[in-house]
Amino acid sequence: MVRSKGRGDVSGEAGSRIIEGIEAPAAGRWEVDSGHTSVAFVARYLMVTKVRGHFSEFSGAIQVAERAEESRAELVIGASSIDTGNEDRDKHLRSPDFLDVERFPEIRFKSTKVELPGGSRVKVTGDLTIRDVTRPIVLDVEFAGLSQDPWGNRRAGVSATTEIDREEFGASWNVAL
Repeated sequence: MVRSKGRGDVSGEAGSRIIEGIEAPAAGRWEVDSGHTSVAFVARYLMVTKVRGHFSEFSGAIQVAERAEESRAELVIGASSIDTGNEDRDKHLRSPDFLDVERFPEIRFKSTKVELPGGSRVKVTGDLTIRDVTRPIVLDVEFAGLSQDPWGNRRAGVSATTEIDREEFGASWNVAL
């Protein structure tokens, strides 16, 4: 969920516009609303099950441009805020074997390209940095719509997914079973 920063940053009465037949947020700066957003992941464990988790500390913004392709986004995640519901596992994930949060306290994403393939979907290419290793990734983004909260602020629903290989970021701890 993102919200507009200040009413002046959202143009038009409705805070939206139509791009290629799809309702989209108005041009301006939209900040990630951490109270109504989750940064979550699913990871394979021993190749037979999945571990689900999330990061509780993050901030970011989307700068929506007049030309949608010129829009950009940034997200900063507090690596130590990882939570899988198991404190021993989380401690290990914070260690040098995985995220090494003492040396690399932040995970960062910064967009480099926005494409509109059609429908309510958007492809956002950008640089993801984990453990001081930066790799390009592509986010599949879906715009879910706009609404107004009880205090008159405009809200935009956005979801983004991608798949990464943790080993490409130096988080390749593995022990022989």
